[in-house]
Amino acid sequence: MTEAAVAAVVEGMARWANPSSPHAEGRAARAALEGARAKIAAAYGWAHELVLTSGASESLHMALTRSMAERRLITAVEHDSVLRHSEGATVLPVDANGILDLEALQGALAGRGRTLLCVQWANSETGVRQPIAAIAEIVRGAGGILLVDAAQMPAHADEAVLRHADLVAVSAHKRGGPPGIGALLVRDFGTLLPMGGQEKGYRAGTENLPGALGYAAAVSEPEDLARMASLRVGLEQAIRDAGGEVVGEASPRSPLIGAYRMPGVSSAAQLIRFDLGGISVSAGSACSSGSMRPSHVLSAMGWSEPELREVVRVSFGRSTSEGEVARFAELWRTIADEKRARAA
Repeated sequence: MTEAAVAAVVEGMARWANPSSPHAEGRAARAALEGARAKIAAAYGWAHELVLTSGASESLHMALTRSMAERRLITAVEHDSVLRHSEGATVLPVDANGILDLEALQGALAGRGRTLLCVQWANSETGVRQPIAAIAEIVRGAGGILLVDAAQMPAHADEAVLRHADLVAVSAHKRGGPPGIGALLVRDFGTLLPMGGQEKGYRAGTENLPGALGYAAAVSEPEDLARMASLRVGLEQAIRDAGGEVVGEASPRSPLIGAYRMPGVSSAAQLIRFDLGGISVSAGSACSSGSMRPSHVLSAMGWSEPELREVVRVSFGRSTSEGEVARFAELWRTIADEKRARAA
């Protein structure tokens, strides 16, 4: 969490009252909550509705299960939280670079009934970015609803999302905010079924004022994406020089995520060595890496055993330093050299 986010959460804890209460303290809490909502929306550049949730997973569940669409489409590389709530949905293929097959999308939209497509802005394992503008043109042409999972998207990172998406799921902790708070950006409430309760009738439960204040503080602080992109470029060159492979290298990718294969060394073995070296990486998305099951994302991109079990995921953030990247690259080379020496 950023220092500003921590301070905002502490402030929210100190002044907390139920924002739905009619008394003076409740009204003050409501004013603070609405101020945070406005700051979050402004930081993303969103000029429409914003429903505060417990995170991107809840936002996605809300959109997937309560949209006015009759049919649902998802891509084969969506986050586990989407796969869990998409029973009966049509799963669309991606190419070897992780990009949605646009011809398959056009074909799937030809069926009857209004259709919702859920697609990630950037994949949480590989960082591969989808062509939102091109996808939106196809979805809009068929009268569909576009839901973008933008949990990995920094504020103002892609104007196409702001222009074209009907529903956008975002998360605080990916932006340096507190866990347990996120939002669903809604272009038109007419695309969602209300459920009563708080958030203009679109979410039940007492609003999380400290979380909202922390989210607003974090997302209002610009992220130096150019610096992080430069760090990633340097690391990837070092990995290639050491015989490694960059996943999705030919695709546009988020500067915040990279996935790399070390031939002949399992992800599990790499995680142990990097952890002992004081470096935190994961295998697959951070939310599911503990299972160590084969990545459905890499499988969808055409990877097979044992290669897909030799990939680790690296994240770049506000506090990532050149020294940390250099340390990772040095340890990568050491592990790879040891593997080659054993094979010789």
